[in-house]
Amino acid sequence: MVNRRPPSRFGANSLSVKLSMLISAVCLIAGVFAAALMLKSEERQLIYEEYTELKRISSQAVHQFSQYLDLKTSLAEQANIVVAKQLFTEQTLLPEHSTSYIDEKNGEFRSTSKNGLSAAYLSGDTLKEKDRRLFSQSESLWNIIAPPLLQDFFNFYLVTKQNFVRIAPPNILLNSSPNSALFSTHALPLLREELNPTREAIWSRVHFDNVWNKWVISILVPLYNNEQYVGFTGTDLELKTLLSHLPAPDSKQGFVIFDQQGNIIAAPNLGVQRATDTASSAQAISIPELKNVIESALLVKLPEFQDEFTLGGEGHIINIKQLKQLDWYIGVYKKRDSALSALEELKVKFFGLFLLYALFVALLLHQVLYQLVLGRINLLVNAVVGFGRGQWDMPSMPSSNDEIGQLNASFNDMSEEIKKLVTGLNQRITEKEIAEKAANRLSKAVSFSGTAVVITNEHFQIEYVNPKMLEMTGFEEGHFLSAPLLSIISKEMAILVDDIDIDLRSRNYWRGDTMLAGSDPKPIWVSLSISPIREDGGQISSYVASAQDISFVKESQRKMEELAYFDTLTGLANRTFFRMQLRKSMALAERGHYAFALFYFDLDEFKRINDTLGHDAGDRLLVEVAERLKLRLRSEDTIARLGGDEFAVLLSGIDKRENAMEVAHIIQRTLNKPIKLGNNEVIVSASIGITMAPFDSKEEEQLLKHADLAMYEAKAKGRNTFHFYSQELDAAANERLYIENELRQAIKAKQFTLFYQPQVDCKTMNIVGYEALIRWKHPEKGMIPPTKFIPIAEATGLIVELGAWVLEEACLFSMRLQRKGRSGNMSINLSARQFKDAHLIDEISDVLQRTQMPAEKLHLELTESMLMGDVEAAITQLHQMKDLGVGLSIDDFGTGYSSLSYLKRFPVDSLKVDRSFVKDIPADSNDMEITAAIIAMAQKLNLQVVAEGVETKEQVAFLKRNNCYIVQGYYYSPPLPEHEIEIFRAQLQDSAGN
Repeated sequence: MVNRRPPSRFGANSLSVKLSMLISAVCLIAGVFAAALMLKSEERQLIYEEYTELKRISSQAVHQFSQYLDLKTSLAEQANIVVAKQLFTEQTLLPEHSTSYIDEKNGEFRSTSKNGLSAAYLSGDTLKEKDRRLFSQSESLWNIIAPPLLQDFFNFYLVTKQNFVRIAPPNILLNSSPNSALFSTHALPLLREELNPTREAIWSRVHFDNVWNKWVISILVPLYNNEQYVGFTGTDLELKTLLSHLPAPDSKQGFVIFDQQGNIIAAPNLGVQRATDTASSAQAISIPELKNVIESALLVKLPEFQDEFTLGGEGHIINIKQLKQLDWYIGVYKKRDSALSALEELKVKFFGLFLLYALFVALLLHQVLYQLVLGRINLLVNAVVGFGRGQWDMPSMPSSNDEIGQLNASFNDMSEEIKKLVTGLNQRITEKEIAEKAANRLSKAVSFSGTAVVITNEHFQIEYVNPKMLEMTGFEEGHFLSAPLLSIISKEMAILVDDIDIDLRSRNYWRGDTMLAGSDPKPIWVSLSISPIREDGGQISSYVASAQDISFVKESQRKMEELAYFDTLTGLANRTFFRMQLRKSMALAERGHYAFALFYFDLDEFKRINDTLGHDAGDRLLVEVAERLKLRLRSEDTIARLGGDEFAVLLSGIDKRENAMEVAHIIQRTLNKPIKLGNNEVIVSASIGITMAPFDSKEEEQLLKHADLAMYEAKAKGRNTFHFYSQELDAAANERLYIENELRQAIKAKQFTLFYQPQVDCKTMNIVGYEALIRWKHPEKGMIPPTKFIPIAEATGLIVELGAWVLEEACLFSMRLQRKGRSGNMSINLSARQFKDAHLIDEISDVLQRTQMPAEKLHLELTESMLMGDVEAAITQLHQMKDLGVGLSIDDFGTGYSSLSYLKRFPVDSLKVDRSFVKDIPADSNDMEITAAIIAMAQKLNLQVVAEGVETKEQVAFLKRNNCYIVQGYYYSPPLPEHEIEIFRAQLQDSAGN
C-alpha cells in the first residue's frame, strides 16, 4: 500500500498562491517607490529648513551687532554735542583756569594736561588768545568727559580745520605730530556737508594704529558752529573688542566677515582674525574656497544672499547679510552633509519599514485566499460600523487561530485601546479647560499686577506690556511694541546697557537696579529682572522682564547718604565722606600717576566768637565760610567739615608746593574778608597745615597725622598762616610723645623737684616771699625745661596731679622757713586745667590742713586768659578760694584781653607786671609808660604790685621811682634749690650792709 501525502493547502499550482505572490511583489515595489518619493521630498525640506535656520541666526547676529554699533554711535554723537556746546558756544559751563604749560617748537604748540589724561597740539606761527582759551577749555572738558568715554572707546579726540588737536590718552601727541595714524583718512572727505548733509557719524575702515600697535576702527562725527563746519570729533574702538560682540564660533557652524572691497576681516573657524595681526605681519587675507561666494555677494549687491561652496572636500551652505553701518557683510555657514546625516538614517528605517509592511500585506492576503472570510468579514464590518457610531460597549467577536480570528482579536484590542484613548482625550479636554482657566487667571494677574511686566520674543523685541508699565512710564502701548527690550532703560544708564546685553547673551538673564525711560524727566528707579521662557525642549521662545518701582527706596537712600556723608549745617562733605575720598586719592596716588595736596585747618578765635556772639552766630559764620570755600575752590576738589570749626580740603592734581601755596593764599584772602553776623562784623582767619601726597606719605593715617602736625605748627607760628609738613615736625611729635610717656613715669618715680625764686623788697633788701617753680631731672636726658613738659602735662591732664604735688611741697618748704623765723610767703602758679578742676578747693583746703600752712602765707597766681572764659563762674571760684584765706594774684598782667570792669570784680590781692614790659626798660619808652600805668592803676585799686623779669640796675631804679618795690628776677637771683636759699640770704644781707 502506497502512502500518499495529503494535498497541501499551499500547493505550487494554486491560483491563490500565485495571486498572493503577485500581490506581494506589487506591494513591495509600490512601497519602495513611495519611500523613495517621500525621502526625496524630505531631503528638499531639510535643506530648506537649514537655509531658514541660517537666515535666522545671521539675522539675529546682525540685529544684535547693529544695536551695539548704534549704541557706540550714540555715545560718540553725544560726546560731539557736549564738545560743540562747551567749546564753540557762549553757553559753556567750564570753569576758567590756567592751562598746563604750552611748549612751542618749530611752529608747533603742544600741551599735556596736569593730570596726564590728555594732550593738545596746534601748528602755526603764533599762539592767539582764542587759541590759548581753546587749549585751556578743552583741557577742562577732557578732564570731565574723557574718563567715562575711555571706558567705551580706545581714543577720544577733537580735530579742527585750524589743525588744533586734543586727544586722550595723550600718547599719539607725546613724541610726534598728528598723522594718519590718528584716524582713517579715507573717511575725512565724507564729513563735509556736501557729502554728508544729514551730519551723521561716519564709521571708518579698519586701519592699523602704529602708536598702540593695534587694529582699530573710528567713529568720526562732524562738528558745526553756527551752521559752519569747524572740524570733527573722533572715537577709536579696538577691532578685537568690536568683533567680541559677534556670536562665538562653534564646531557646527562658523562665520566670515568681509568688506565692500572683498577684504576678509575675520573668519575664526578658518584661523583668520585681522585683530591679531601686527603692522609687520598684516597681509591681504585670501581664502580661495570663499572667493567665488564673496564675489557673487558683492556683484548682486543684495541685503541678503544665499549660496553653496566646497571647503576641505565637503559641501557647505552659507547665508550672507549686509551690515550697513560698517559696509561689511556677515556670512554664517555650516556643512551641508550635517543637515542630511539624519536623513540617511531615516532612509534605512523607511526602507526596512516598507519592506516589512509589504511582506505583512502579502502574507495576510495569502492566508485570506485560503479561508472562508466573507461571513466573519461581514461580522467584522458590522462591528466596525457600530463602533464608528459610538457603540463602545459591543460584545467581543469570536476569535480563532486563523487570520480573521486574529483580526477580530486585534479589533477587540483596538477597541479597548480606543476606549482608553477616548477616556484620556476627555481627561485631556478637562485638563485643558482647567489650564485655560489658570492661564486666564495668570493673564489677569499680570495685567493687574503692581509690578511692570514686559514680554518679548526670542529676539528681544517687545510683544506685550502690562498697564503698570504704561502707568509708570507715561507712554502709550504703541511706544513699546516691536521696540528692543533694552530701549526701556533710560539713556542716563547707557553705560549699563552693554553689561545687560552681554549677560543676556552669555547667561540669558539679568537682575539689578536701573532707571526706566519715561515721558517725564523725573527718574524712575526700578529693580529689573529679565528671565528667559523656555519650551518643553529647553529652547528659549521669549523673555519676560519685571520691574518693581523702588524710586522711594532710592530717594530714601539718597537722603540717608546725605545724612551719612554730608554735614547738615554747611552742606559740605563730612568726616566719613572725606575719609572715603582720601582713600580713593591714596589708591590713585599709589599707581604713580596722581598727586594731591591735603589741607587741614581750623578757624582762629572761633571759640571766642561763639562764646561772645552766641552759637547761632557761630553757625552762620561756619555756613558763610563753607560757601566762600565752595565758590573759590574747584568743583573737583573735596571740601569737608570734620567737626566744630575744623575743615579739610583735598586738592587733586597738585604736585608742587608753589601750587599749594597759591591755594593757601586764596583761602586766607577769602576768609579775611569781613563777615556780617547780625549787627556785628567779624573777621576770621585760619591756621592751615599742608601735606603733599604721595611725597610725604603713602599711608592714609600717616598723611592725616602730618597735616595735623603742620596745622598745629602754623598755630604755634602765630596763626593766620600756613605751614608745610616736614620731617622736623615728626621729630617734634615723637619728642612730645616721648616726654608724655616719660612724664607719667617721672610722677611715679618722683623725679621732680622745686626751685624757688626769691621776691625782694628793693627798698629794704629783705626777702619777702618766694615763687615755687618745678624742675624735672630725667635720669637719662638730664634737666628738661618746663617749657617742654608743662604744655604736655596741661594737654594730658597730668598737670592736676603734678600741681597737687607742687602745692604740698611748696607749703612744706614754707613751714620749714617759718620754723626758722624766715618769711614764708609762697607764690604758686595754677594752670587753666587746675583752675577748672572741680576738686581744686577741697585739694587746697586739705593741703593747708595737712601742712599746717597759714592760709594768708599762700599766694595762688592765675593768668588773665584763665579768668576770661566763663567770667561769672571764675568770680565764684575766686571767692571760694578767698574764703579759705589764701592770697590771689594775676600773673603776666597786661598780656591778655581782660577789661577793667572785670578786674575790679575779681577778689585779687596783687598784680604781677609781665617780664615782656620790664625787659626793654629803659630802651623802650612805650614799655616804660605801660609799666608805670599798671603800677599806678594797681595802687589806685589798693593792689600790691610785683615786677618779674628784673635783670638790670636801671630797671630796679625805674621801678623804685614808680613806687614798685617788690621785684623778682635774675638781677637778684635765679630760681634756687632749697639748700642754696640760706647762702643767697646771707649774700643779700652783706650787699645791703655795704
